[in-house]
Amino acid sequence: MSKPKIIVTRRWHPEVEAVLVERFDTRLNEDDHPMSVSELQDALRSADAVLPTVCDKVTAEVLGADNIRAKILGSNGVGFNHIDLEAAKAAGLTVTNTPEVLTDCTADLAMTLLLAVARRAGEGERHLRNGEWTGWRPTHMMGTSVTGKTLGLIGMGRIARAVAARAAHGFNMKIIFHDPFPPRAEDIEGLNASSCASPEEVFAQADFVSLHCPGGKETYHLIGTEAFKAMQPGAFLINTARGDVVDESALISALENGEIAGAGLDVFEKEPAVSAGLLKLENVVLLPHLGSATRETRKAMGMRVVENIEAFFNGDIPRDKLV
Repeated sequence: MSKPKIIVTRRWHPEVEAVLVERFDTRLNEDDHPMSVSELQDALRSADAVLPTVCDKVTAEVLGADNIRAKILGSNGVGFNHIDLEAAKAAGLTVTNTPEVLTDCTADLAMTLLLAVARRAGEGERHLRNGEWTGWRPTHMMGTSVTGKTLGLIGMGRIARAVAARAAHGFNMKIIFHDPFPPRAEDIEGLNASSCASPEEVFAQADFVSLHCPGGKETYHLIGTEAFKAMQPGAFLINTARGDVVDESALISALENGEIAGAGLDVFEKEPAVSAGLLKLENVVLLPHLGSATRETRKAMGMRVVENIEAFFNGDIPRDKLV
């Protein structure tokens, strides 16, 4: 019996690629270039499974290709707003993602951004590397304390809860959150976390606002002009969720006008493009979508995809099936 044909849209962890090559008739993206619409369409026509990443836009146009052969999209990442799920369903495709395995890694990075922007770490490193540091002095580069402050979470899923645990137990932070689908009481036990009735209630109280909601139509530009007006002037915004949750133009304006104190961003509205206004600001820490970027996590994500597509081709329901 022939092996299912698999097309992988970008380079993955080398150990995962080796497993894919061993178990399937696998075609890798050897030069790691971003695949165009036509290339993605060709992949759907020629393979039994296509394995995209969160940066591949699997739109209705892509999924509208004629004579699609593929039966499953095994996406490498927890987010899925890069895939038009309705169009995928209409095309007869099963879609899976990789939840759970990147929770701790992404939570670590959210705290990295929170600490870095509060303590002006990026700004300080640039200052030192540029040869501008003349020595310690009492008024030099004073930042904001983190311990004991209030952390407001928009969304209270696995990653948000992992951030809350780090903040509450490591930095004695007060935790407040808003989620339209609140977690079970046992899921937040020990966090001393208080639920808020609206995002605005979180904005009004939080010293740090960390975003952990999915992307998509429901949350597009959830954080915009009105949100920034509702935040405290000394507040910081942290985003490791999805770039389009934040209106970047409104964020730049809020940062320039002192409506909020700073921001730590790992995702961007139109990535890989980053707004020029953000690049000019000192009170922003910018990272190139590194939330899950550890060797251990990227391997685990890839192996979760392997598990999902193996289950599918064995006639079972993949545990991470979205549609």
